[in-house]
Amino acid sequence: MNEQTWKLIAEEFDVQGQIKSVQPLGAGHINDSYKVETTPAEAPDYVLQRINHGIFKDVPALQNNIFRVTGHIRKKLTDAGVRNVENRVLQLIPAKDGKLFRRDDEGNYWRVLYFIPDSISYDEVTPELSEQAGLAFGDFQAMLADLPGDPPAETIPNFHNMESRLETFRQAVKDNKAGRLQKMQYMVDEIEKRAGEMCRPEQLHREGKLPKRINHCDTKVNNVLFDRNGRVLCVVDLDTVMPGYVLSDFGDFMRTGANTGKEDDTNLNNISLDMRIFEAYSKGYLAKAKSFLLPVETENLAFGAKLLTYMQTVRFFADYLDGDLYYKIHSPEHNRIRTLAQFKLLQDMEGKYDAMRRVIAETAK
Repeated sequence: MNEQTWKLIAEEFDVQGQIKSVQPLGAGHINDSYKVETTPAEAPDYVLQRINHGIFKDVPALQNNIFRVTGHIRKKLTDAGVRNVENRVLQLIPAKDGKLFRRDDEGNYWRVLYFIPDSISYDEVTPELSEQAGLAFGDFQAMLADLPGDPPAETIPNFHNMESRLETFRQAVKDNKAGRLQKMQYMVDEIEKRAGEMCRPEQLHREGKLPKRINHCDTKVNNVLFDRNGRVLCVVDLDTVMPGYVLSDFGDFMRTGANTGKEDDTNLNNISLDMRIFEAYSKGYLAKAKSFLLPVETENLAFGAKLLTYMQTVRFFADYLDGDLYYKIHSPEHNRIRTLAQFKLLQDMEGKYDAMRRVIAETAK
């Protein structure tokens, strides 16, 4: 596709002004994004996205989730007298036929969102940004704790269900589609050794002890937009908003934001859990989330960090064994490198687990 094609697609949505240009924006793992610039200068700009319907198979349900969640947050912000609400929560732009998406002749699904101006996202994390991100995601969950109606749809069924992820993993081991198992057999043993402990949240849920709430399910620091002064504007990338355990959202930030190395670091010596980040995010998150958290949820937040790091190890490894069907890769061994990096982080968390639990307990007071 080229810019002219992107323009034609964007013009099918209810955008203001004239479309001047459409250029690629960012480098997400899943969807393809483009910035739509308009004229005159006072007209807003937009984000055009091609939704990966191979992953998000029910696009109408996905879009309805985002519409409900953003509408609920917008009302709360408006009722609270917050200024510039249009910059504080995502806004879907409907197509000219009123739908929240368009499907092109090739079967691709597209959507348009309002582009939030003068916003910044960060990939590198500091303790100060971590505390702000904790406030953002804690507030996000708190505002959605009373979302009326049925729970949002599961846009990816069993997304953070460890039992289901292990079933998929074990099938990948059994099938060994890409013929890569032999050199990674030891990792299968490491995963199975921890499997029972890591399925504990599902057991607690079945026992009626651990509730499901509305989660973001992708709590990276770059899914928070900040203003030029480092203050939170809003949470973005809402494709995976769905029911889940709060410890999963907490843990997913630690897996990404508190890692001293990269998610695909080839030097495992770079990788460890940064306790400064852990403490700062915990402080911000609990400042907002303690209003609705049950004791069992607070007590398992530190476990959530281990869980999501283990889960991502399993997911990268399963994709590697399957032949790289899910994640975009930059080399044939990319998912193996990711697997090893995640496992190294998990091992470091295991060594610091008592300290992590103490941080949560003291912060929760």
